Amino acid sequence: MSSSDHPSRRTVLAATVAAVVAGGAGPAHAAPASGATPGAAGPAEAADAQAADAEAMTLDAGSAPARPVDLRSWLTYADWSAGSAQGTRAVAGARPGLVLGGPAGTLTFTDPHARTTADWEYATWTSPVHRLAVPATEVIASWNASTPAGTWLQVELRATYGDGTDTPWYVMGRWASGDRDIRRASVDGQTDGRSTVWTDTLAVDDATTGLRIGSYRIRLTLYRRPGTTLTPTVWRLAVMGSAVPDRFTVPASAPGLARELAVPRYSQEIHQGQYPEYDNGGEAWCSPTSSQMIIEYWGGRLTPAQLEWVDPSYADPQVCHAARSTYDHQYAGCGNWPFNAAYAATFDGLQSVVTRLTSLTDLETLIAAGIPAVTSQSFLAEELTGAGYGTAGHLMAVIGFTAEGDVIANDPNSADDASVRRVYARRQFENIWLRTKRHNAAGKTVSGSGGVCYLYFPVRPTARQCAALVAVGVTV
Repeated sequence: MSSSDHPSRRTVLAATVAAVVAGGAGPAHAAPASGATPGAAGPAEAADAQAADAEAMTLDAGSAPARPVDLRSWLTYADWSAGSAQGTRAVAGARPGLVLGGPAGTLTFTDPHARTTADWEYATWTSPVHRLAVPATEVIASWNASTPAGTWLQVELRATYGDGTDTPWYVMGRWASGDRDIRRASVDGQTDGRSTVWTDTLAVDDATTGLRIGSYRIRLTLYRRPGTTLTPTVWRLAVMGSAVPDRFTVPASAPGLARELAVPRYSQEIHQGQYPEYDNGGEAWCSPTSSQMIIEYWGGRLTPAQLEWVDPSYADPQVCHAARSTYDHQYAGCGNWPFNAAYAATFDGLQSVVTRLTSLTDLETLIAAGIPAVTSQSFLAEELTGAGYGTAGHLMAVIGFTAEGDVIANDPNSADDASVRRVYARRQFENIWLRTKRHNAAGKTVSGSGGVCYLYFPVRPTARQCAALVAVGVTV
């Protein structure tokens, strides 16, 4: 379970989940990430893989209802060249990105969590204005980047309301893949009285007033030690704006796929009490545990050198590493959504986004193409038969569907690795994941995630995977 999903840290969501977007339900094999070992997912048979590619799905935009989610990604050379640069530059190649060229200046930064002060050279890149296709009540940024030792980055967003007024520049995250130079952290206390940043989510304070975010600009600041040629490299920057309406119950979708992906199974519970400095294992580690399962499905592996800091008596040391690598030092937990996505993208051949999906049909479209997902949900014990627990916020990996349409999940809230695989009733799972409002054990109305998920997928996806991602709103 993830403390970042606690209703005190997430505003109640506001606006409508559209009807199902049609997607192909035919079988497809998962392809390993470029440069990665296939690992637990197993090699795809060549004939089946070729058939899956040849049978790449298409989305008929004219017949599908508008999605209540606008996911804009910057990832091409043209994207990076279109922004306003002060010391940054776009780089071309097989994987275009943004790097620090000549610094725009030097500043002194005091890290409130490391309690250190240091000088840093910096350069900035600011996107053009992006007008949301769906005026939003919530906005979440995510990014894929490399930050060598001696570098880090900051992501900021400035939104424009429908009435034409602007928010301040909100910090959406200060991030590095390691924790030697700075402590990666969200920033609390950011509000203009109309919207607020809740850890990783910018939300309109009172959506019932009709106030919406109509457009935004996003800004990257890249930092390095003075006098060096070091640089972060950002490959993908994504912003998801959504307008998902307040509701306790969501429309039911019809089953359309029977398939299960071979995703490794890891329990968060066997880590209870480990590393209090990273929130003590156990229920606090659902997000990194789920992330690690899917990273390894795609072939991502940690080296012995990367794991040498972990107590050798601990099982599944890679889960401990994932927790350390996703820990938000301001929030004091491992459940920051963009930090998990950014961690996944540090593995060769993997990229990631944080987004919202609209139904289990969206998940079926992805599973059919071999793409599992990490989903965020909250529920009472009686609302999800077989779970055996209730939670204010929990992440798990959806890995397939039964012939009856029920959800197959690797649920890390399990006693041991062997018991991680669960089958949950389709209707129950769909409702607890997609709803935006629920009643907690005290009868109080609190929020739900409204379909939030992490998607991790290859840098070079197959044609079928590309089509599935596009069908659920992800640019590839």
